[in-house]
This record gives sequence, C-alpha cells and structure tokens, in this order.
Amino acid sequence: MRYILNTVAATATATALLLTGTAAAGAAQAQPMQTAQPAQAKSLYSPSALVLTIGKGEDAVTATVERAVTLNCAPRPDGTHPMPAAACMELRDVEGEFGALTEAPSTKRCTRQWAPVVVTAQGVWQGKRVAWSATFGNVCEMEGSLAEGTVFAF
Repeated sequence: MRYILNTVAATATATALLLTGTAAAGAAQAQPMQTAQPAQAKSLYSPSALVLTIGKGEDAVTATVERAVTLNCAPRPDGTHPMPAAACMELRDVEGEFGALTEAPSTKRCTRQWAPVVVTAQGVWQGKRVAWSATFGNVCEMEGSLAEGTVFAF
C-alpha cells in the first residue's frame, strides 16, 4: 500500500511539472522569435594595412630592423608613415605589386661596399595577404632603386 501511495504521489508531481513546463513552453511560443541577422560588412573597402620595415642584413628573416612604420590605405590613408597619402597612391598605381617599386634601374652612382639592407612589407593589401622583401647591397643602392618612391621613404 505504501508503494502505491508513493507511486501515485510521484506521478502527480511529474504530471504537475509536465503541465507547468508545457504552459511555460506555450508562453515562450507566444512571444515573437528573434531571428539571427546576417553578417553586415563594417566597411565598403577591403582592408589595406601594412607594416613596412628597413633593416640591416642579407634576408628578411635574419635582418635587424632599424626602422618600421604602419601604413593603412583603406578607407583613408593613415598610420605612422610620414606621407601616408602619397605612399598609398604609389601602391595603387602599381596595383600593390611591391616588386614594381624596385624595377626601375638606379641612376645613382654607388660604391661596391657590401653592407646589405632589407626592406619588407607585411600585412594586407586590398584584402590579400602580403609578405614581400627585397635586399640591396647597401643603403646607396636601396636609395637609388627607391629614389622616386615614397613607400619606403621613412
């Protein structure tokens, strides 16, 4: 008999909980459901953010960085670069191809002293990853190759 009473009480408790849960679920269904909003772009521009360095050494991995600046070109020129607007314009003119900045032959006369200098560009240009470097025999050769540009003029 005791077993039957405990079973009846447990069944009544479970039924009450079930009804309460059903009522709560009905109340939850009565409220309007919030739907997830699609991801919105924060900007109409692809990111263009770079770290530019000049260092001593034979390659980018082992070079000792002497100077470094940041350059952001989208949505507007900014960063620690001394001439961000001109540098961004120069990069737009070569469509972000850093190699094009050093293609022109140097007209500067330099000694043959071997004191290598490395310039690097790391980051993102118009949404694409950039990892570029160039090595010059010495500072004079670097200045001669980059003479007309402002990207590495810092």
